[in-house]
Amino acid sequence: MFEFITNNEDRGQVGIGTLIVFIAMVLVAAIAAGVLINTAGFLQSQAEATGQESTDLVSERIDVTSEVGIVGNASNGTLNEIRVSVAGAAGSDQIDLSETTIEAVGPNGQENLVFNGTDSVDNLTANQFGVKDDNGNFVSSDNAVLDEDSQLTIVLNPDVSPFGSSSEPFGEGDTSSLEIVSPSSATTSISLDSPDLYEEDGEAVRL
Repeated sequence: MFEFITNNEDRGQVGIGTLIVFIAMVLVAAIAAGVLINTAGFLQSQAEATGQESTDLVSERIDVTSEVGIVGNASNGTLNEIRVSVAGAAGSDQIDLSETTIEAVGPNGQENLVFNGTDSVDNLTANQFGVKDDNGNFVSSDNAVLDEDSQLTIVLNPDVSPFGSSSEPFGEGDTSSLEIVSPSSATTSISLDSPDLYEEDGEAVRL
């Protein structure tokens, strides 16, 4: 009924074959375990990175508190300065406005604006914005830093693209849209809508 292997050489060959199969199974299991460990490590790292990005998007969000225009010439219906007051969102870390960008669309086209540590709105070109402190003074990059307890003002030149031109500045009835993008890519979108009529030179009108 049973076949017995009496030849020692045959027994050795069967034993070696079994050992080879066993070693192969161990190797396959080890490789599979290594793949699983690597995959788990990758997924954990990816989850941590995604979580950090989500945290940054919340902690570096910029809140806009007001948008006003300073009338340059009421008779001509034009502005000489656009001011966007900003603050860090509740619980935010420090936000460097000198590393912030603004995607602006207006009556005279589209521009990506970057920080310029100027001391005059007239020095701001088509792709630049300035920053003022609470005292109305322009600041350098070292002081253009927001947190939840501070407020700064982004200054835009209405005489340059995309808002207007030297011959036709941003003014009565004009509109523009801004996307303020923090260094962590948190985006705040606002619309600037100028009134249809200005009353006097130097007044601040809500946009």
